[in-house]
Amino acid sequence: MNRPGTIKTSGHTQPNAVNGMAIADVRAFALSFPVTGGARLGIGRAVKRDAVVVKVTTADGLVGWGESHHGRAANVTAALVNSALRDNIRGLLADDVVGVWSRIYRMQLKSHGLGAATAMAMSGIDMALWDIRGKAIGWPLCRLLGGSVKPVKAYAGGVSLGWQEPASLVEEARPLVEAGYKAVKLRAGDTPARDIARVRAVREAFGDELVILVDANTEYSIDDVRAVMPAFEDLRVGWLEEPFPAHDYCSYGEARRLGCVPLAAGENHFTRFEFTRLIDDGHVTILQPDLSKAGGITEVLRIAALGSAWKLPIHPHSSMTGLNMAATIHLLAAIDNAGYFEGDASPGNLFRDTLVDRPYELASDGTVRPNEGPGIGVEVDEGFITAHPFIEGPNYAV
Repeated sequence: MNRPGTIKTSGHTQPNAVNGMAIADVRAFALSFPVTGGARLGIGRAVKRDAVVVKVTTADGLVGWGESHHGRAANVTAALVNSALRDNIRGLLADDVVGVWSRIYRMQLKSHGLGAATAMAMSGIDMALWDIRGKAIGWPLCRLLGGSVKPVKAYAGGVSLGWQEPASLVEEARPLVEAGYKAVKLRAGDTPARDIARVRAVREAFGDELVILVDANTEYSIDDVRAVMPAFEDLRVGWLEEPFPAHDYCSYGEARRLGCVPLAAGENHFTRFEFTRLIDDGHVTILQPDLSKAGGITEVLRIAALGSAWKLPIHPHSSMTGLNMAATIHLLAAIDNAGYFEGDASPGNLFRDTLVDRPYELASDGTVRPNEGPGIGVEVDEGFITAHPFIEGPNYAV
């Protein structure tokens, strides 16, 4: 039996520092770095990359880190964390992730609508709290979530494999396949003919064993889907991701009747309340919540449970920094309906390579594994944060 005022973990006893687990400070940082020669997507060509990193500190000095999606307005997202959200949760217990989530819901989301800005801002806070929980007990996040350190299959994605000539696209994909990826995601949303040509070139170059996924980045019309669907079926495309904006439920319903390629969505759906509609409609069968958008780890666990009840897989969208990437692998190693991890194949991503130490490594069989250190298991370079302040202006050049 444990002594009063102690907790027992993994064969040793630690002080039960309840007051020390109180949230003492919350601080969000809007970060940027410029990009040259970025991948061309439907929205345009990237000219900079933004991120929002959240640091939560407890009264006894434990520090957790998380990522809030920048929402193409990183300074605004950071300001929301640093004002209304911080003021609402200081003094609450950092290990009470459900209580903190509920406080933000009651004080912000519930009374002012299901706002994307709040969902993204609170996601970084929630991720940082889970990081603290793991560090407090000395466990990797996957174990804390009920899973274990085990392989998770990955595909090559991120801001890469964009609009280019088919031969050039094949050459960009080749080292990724050689590195071990068994699946790649190609960017569509150009013209149907050019999109089909790119998919066909990759299929012919790498054969039937490679899984090809396609992301239209909300740039398709119903006529576009009608045009590409027969070819995508013939080319055995694994899914068609976000042909339309997240709110265009009617178009998803019509597109579902145009062919057999599964529809994927979810990176721009926020909280379980929006995913409930997505699941109930039955048109989208590939669910893609983002830990830095949908409401954090606490909420994506709920979304995963919803999906599990309908036998729907969770293939999370991964965001800009190694914090989100590492946390996503932990979550996938802990849920029963885990799909792919989205490996960031984009070159020169400083938020992946320099902000943190290595968030993951790709094995030759196309899998990744959760980090084994406590919490999310990555170290954050605070000097990098100081050296990369937010750059004003749009993320993409049209």
